[in-house]
Amino acid sequence: MIPVFARRRRRVGYLPIDVGTNRRADILKIIKLGWDRAATDGEVNTDTEMHEVELNGYLRAGMEAAVNDRVVRSYRKISVLPGTESRSAPGAPAGFTDIAIHLQEIRERNGDHGPHAVIECKRVAGNDATLCRRYVVDGIDDRFINGKYAGRHRVAFMAGYVRSGSVDAVVRRINRHLSNRGRAAERLGFCTVLSEAWARSSSHPRPAPPPIELHHAFLTFP
Repeated sequence: MIPVFARRRRRVGYLPIDVGTNRRADILKIIKLGWDRAATDGEVNTDTEMHEVELNGYLRAGMEAAVNDRVVRSYRKISVLPGTESRSAPGAPAGFTDIAIHLQEIRERNGDHGPHAVIECKRVAGNDATLCRRYVVDGIDDRFINGKYAGRHRVAFMAGYVRSGSVDAVVRRINRHLSNRGRAAERLGFCTVLSEAWARSSSHPRPAPPPIELHHAFLTFP
């Protein structure tokens, strides 16, 4: 028999997670600040066929530097984590996230050691329907709607590495894919937490309610 204190700890450790509106904006800003730093490295450019895993490493290092510099005071309670086990329920991990965020206030409040926000990263291009389809199928659907990652999260994040074309062109291709499959209500729209040309938001139903809200950062190369 599991002791009462252990059962209580397990329940607390698997409460639903919502980072809140301000933190949603903070995380998007840190993604962009991290990319701006990463893009100063000569290796990060559209002329290379750099794998997503490599790009993720540059992005994560840039995000870590942005947090360490404490550009905004509230960032000091944010930790950027590498590929981290994602547990949507007690038991074995469902997989390893690309980049994860740990928030001190959620750990203190819920006793949950994270990850408290998950960032899935994909390459996209305004002239490449296949990459934009994979952004939906392998990213939005497989990682978040199906609950592989962020099963307990109300909010999650995606970073799109824009290999060619504009952010608007990429968003149009992604939305076209969704509309063609009867999912017009899930199309990416203006960001609900930031007024930035590179940011978008969307909402997606899951097998068990509530829906998950995704915030997207589209990152262009220098």
